Amino acid sequence: MATETLKRIGTVLLERGFITEEQLNTALKIQSGTSKKVGDILVETGIITEEQLVEVVAERLNIPKLNLSSMVINPQVINLIPVEMAKRFHVIPVFMMGNILTVAMADPLDVIAIDEIKYHTKCVIKRTVAGKTALTMAIDQYYSVADSVRDILGDDDEGDAAEADTASSTDMLDAFADGDSTVVKLVNMIITRAIKDNASDVHFEPDENELRIRYRVNGVMREEASPPKKLQPEIISRIKIASNLDVSEKRIPQDGRMAIRVDGSEIDLRVSTLPTIHGEKVVIRILDKRNLSTGLNDLGMNANVLDIWRTAIHTPEGLILITGPTSSGKTSTLYASLQEINSVEKNIITVEDPVEFSLPLINQVQINEKAKLTFASALRAMLRQNPDIIMVGEIRDTETGAIAVRAALTGHLVFSTLHTNDSIGTIARLLDMGIEPYMVASALEAILAQRLVRTICEDCKDEFEPSPAVIKKAFPNGAPPDMKYYQGVGCRQCRNTGYAGLTGLFELVKITERLREMILSRSSESVIKAEAYRNGYRPLFDSGVELVRQGVTTLDEILKVTSSMEIGEAPQMQAQPQPLVRETV
Repeated sequence: MATETLKRIGTVLLERGFITEEQLNTALKIQSGTSKKVGDILVETGIITEEQLVEVVAERLNIPKLNLSSMVINPQVINLIPVEMAKRFHVIPVFMMGNILTVAMADPLDVIAIDEIKYHTKCVIKRTVAGKTALTMAIDQYYSVADSVRDILGDDDEGDAAEADTASSTDMLDAFADGDSTVVKLVNMIITRAIKDNASDVHFEPDENELRIRYRVNGVMREEASPPKKLQPEIISRIKIASNLDVSEKRIPQDGRMAIRVDGSEIDLRVSTLPTIHGEKVVIRILDKRNLSTGLNDLGMNANVLDIWRTAIHTPEGLILITGPTSSGKTSTLYASLQEINSVEKNIITVEDPVEFSLPLINQVQINEKAKLTFASALRAMLRQNPDIIMVGEIRDTETGAIAVRAALTGHLVFSTLHTNDSIGTIARLLDMGIEPYMVASALEAILAQRLVRTICEDCKDEFEPSPAVIKKAFPNGAPPDMKYYQGVGCRQCRNTGYAGLTGLFELVKITERLREMILSRSSESVIKAEAYRNGYRPLFDSGVELVRQGVTTLDEILKVTSSMEIGEAPQMQAQPQPLVRETV
């Protein structure tokens, strides 16, 4: 925009009371020494918001302003403007009527952008105004990886016009700095988009005729793009070089690590390769250190479970277990719990495979099977280091389980995980591993079982009625009274999935003296569960139903990860304890 026009916009801001005369004069002085616009300077210095600037620009130029977050744009309209042009000019097409294309722009007076869009689309251009941040989010949302892939590959033939843009959004570490620029930028872009989409993993999957790219977002796999099959060897080699893997070895699985800097934050990436019949499959696990700020309050525990869990993790000694399948959030709960009790007065040592995040004040040990550093051997060595608190990443075998139990019995607080379906079943699993009942009964303090479910997108949340079949499956004896159900109908913010984010389902068993007696006598699971009910235990399904009632998630999500039972009805107590294992005759 011309300086005089911007001064008039500054005057409008002044007249509206958004700024003072002194603030306007300061911004104009800053502008005189730069090429920045007055409005941008006022936004960058925090004097006004981007929304206030958009409002004044729309008023001053007499053009509409758009709220892009509330719109769903037709993909055919998006395809009218290439992703490179959209990023360069901060513009996005929003709808088309006849030969008139309406675009949202950060700078509606950018005649160069308007002329180039008009030449490319052969349309009459109608301008609207939107904020730069909203435009950037919309461009990232609507332009798929496939569009960016085509843009990068075309860029390789026609020049490096978009290289500066790619470098500004993502600064790869030295491991990615060399090699063919096209492949570097392509891998760069795929990983960066995965991080911005809050994906937990990126999968590079070789097929007979393509290299499939899939992200895992909110626990669900989503296909994103298929780079040309001919680039498969270079893409896989580039990732292996960056993660210090043997590029020449393609016959055996390999594991490595690398890092990438995105939006000023360093993101750790854990890389795993697996030989398949069509080439090496690569999975990159995204370990965003910004997630370390997640505390116990952010995991989704209800107030009662949270209070009992906090009491358990502050006990001076004993064994505390977290159970659940892979990708159920056990590591996040462990890390949040350790950070809750971490202090300079305590010696905390962990043994993990792998170490996902580096925690301050905590001594973390990485398992190395080749060097014979196993969970059991590391745990034995840790006990000679005078620890107060020990965390064992996973109890995988009887030896590790027995050492962990003994450590809990000798004055240490021990955290670990186990793969069982629920918290009550963990007791039977420990006994089946050959650990004596008296040791399990004496050592156990608490068992937490958990799952992850997707949460409903708040931008498109709406009340609805599930099918009778789903309600019957969830509540065989009838749904609770006054039950309301919600779902996400799909919008741009959630990519039309209806879900945005994850939360946890938890069931917690606090080991009481009565439960210790039942473990000693090898009582059956049903008897132990009935006693746990008396002490406030509720299964995962009950926790899920409460989230459905609150409108946090859907009944379908709960049924995916739990088995239903009658709400609030505890199992019947049996007169005498029953054997946990079948007796031999």
